[in-house]
This record gives sequence, C-alpha cells and structure tokens, in this order.
Amino acid sequence: MPNIIETAKAATVAYNDKNWDKVKAAFAENSVYDEKGTGRRLQGVKQIIEAWQGWGKAIPDSKATFVAEHASGDTAVLEVVWKGVHTGPLQTPTGTIPASNKRIEVPACQVFKIEGGKVKSLTHYFDMATLLAQIGAFKR
Repeated sequence: MPNIIETAKAATVAYNDKNWDKVKAAFAENSVYDEKGTGRRLQGVKQIIEAWQGWGKAIPDSKATFVAEHASGDTAVLEVVWKGVHTGPLQTPTGTIPASNKRIEVPACQVFKIEGGKVKSLTHYFDMATLLAQIGAFKR
C-alpha cells in the first residue's frame, strides 16, 4: 500500500492530468472535499469530480507544482502552487466569469486525511481574491 504522501499526491496528479478515473480511484466513495477559497463543501467523489471538472474547464492547463510535503499519522499536507491560463468560463456563486486569457499563479495548501489507502477528506486552502485579481475580476 502506498504511503499517505503518495496517496495524497496521486489525487492531485490525477487532477493535473485531468484523469477523472484516477481521481475517482484516489478518493473514498463517501469522501468530503472542503474548498476554503470558494466556501464549497462537497460530499462524495461524484461531487468532487464535478467541481474539479469545473476548474479544468476554466483553466484547462491548470497544474499544481509541489512545494513541500508533510505527514503525521493519517494526515498528509501538501503545499502547492497552482499555475495555468484562464481560457474558459469560471463558474462562481454569483455568475460566470468569462475567459480572461490571463495567467494565474496561486499558492495553496491541501490537507488530506487518508483511510484505507484512499482520500477520506481533503481541505483545500487557497486565496480566491488572488486568483480573481490575477484574472482581472477583482481589484485589490
């Protein structure tokens, strides 16, 4: 069985590759995804994949670069930087932000709880204001 860092990274790499079958395989069926930047809290792998596909449509080349990793017990913490170009519509609670064709570079932290070799929960911290400012949807 892979260690918890490898298990956590596998989920993020699957997103990087936009490989939804691998995303599904990485998560427990009843997993929870808490996306602090948007306030979304999703239950179940189906909802998680739908949310991640939305990000993939808005920023098709989006990828996380791993900066640091930490593990303790059943918890893995990955520090990442998200990079890509906003070339598709970004769905938000207040409406759709059209493609800006602007590059994003957003630092983030992902906290994974691993159970039985799968992601049981993922809390994803990132600064949505930074992302919105970078695509021109928000002025600082």
